[in-house]
Amino acid sequence: MKYNPLKTDNTLDKFFYAIGWCAVLLALAGTIAWKTGVLKLQFPPCILHAITGYYCPGCGGTRAVIALLHGQVITSLYYHPIVVYTVAVGGWFMLTQTLSRLSHGKCRPMHYRDLYMWIALAIVVINCLVKNLVLAITGTALLS
Repeated sequence: MKYNPLKTDNTLDKFFYAIGWCAVLLALAGTIAWKTGVLKLQFPPCILHAITGYYCPGCGGTRAVIALLHGQVITSLYYHPIVVYTVAVGGWFMLTQTLSRLSHGKCRPMHYRDLYMWIALAIVVINCLVKNLVLAITGTALLS
């Protein structure tokens, strides 16, 4: 059987929908705690970056989330584009799945496909390569 990255599966849709609601509720609780001052955001520096001077595939992700929470979409894309991609694709998935469930199937939902994960992987790899190549070639740290 040939692999098809566009194949969909209702079981995976249900799984990701449940995980999506958990993520939404957790993000909402975290945002409220952060905005009210209950949660102070202090993260340790990246160990790989501290040791080697180069960026790991996740470097910039925390800054991208904070920028997005402040409504700074372009800044978030600069720090790490996977954050905006995840919010956009995940948000559309959750919205269309919810509308489909509420309308009893009258609204056509977005379905999970492996292709979305392959795109996410490509974004992470390209982001890491570009930032590290700029650092290695020009000596310019894009995340300082």
